[in-house]
Amino acid sequence: MKSFLPILLVSFLVAIVALPVARPPVAASPKATAEMLKQLEGEFMKAAADKGSQGYLSYYADDSVEVPNGGPLIQGKANIAPGMSFLDDKNNRLLWTPVGADISASGDLGYTYGTFEFHSKNKEGKPTVDYGKYTSIWKLQKDGSWKVVLDMGNASPEPK
Repeated sequence: MKSFLPILLVSFLVAIVALPVARPPVAASPKATAEMLKQLEGEFMKAAADKGSQGYLSYYADDSVEVPNGGPLIQGKANIAPGMSFLDDKNNRLLWTPVGADISASGDLGYTYGTFEFHSKNKEGKPTVDYGKYTSIWKLQKDGSWKVVLDMGNASPEPK
């Protein structure tokens, strides 16, 4: 029994020293990137196309702010919602393309910007397209999701 005790003690010490090194470190959640925000924009647009205003608004934080072209600020998702009902009309399609994005050094705030096209029909039923630019500010939420906290857009001439 006495000869077994030193072997057990040495084995125990080796285990204490070696096991923490042998385990891979636990990684924090993946670091947000500009490309991740651009990908999120694509998912955002698909949700709007598939589910209309409800899909669009699912990417907005409850306390988000909309800065519409030529209109007053709209504060709060509940107040923004009525103005997005045009997305429920299947004749309307809002398409956008992120051109650039960036993330804060802290990894909890980011922005995207790009161009958009709004396809609809005029009073005579003829297809029309309006063009513009947008900027969206995204914030990491407590649940780990990213939501738009500020969105703004303005009209542009038709691209050449």
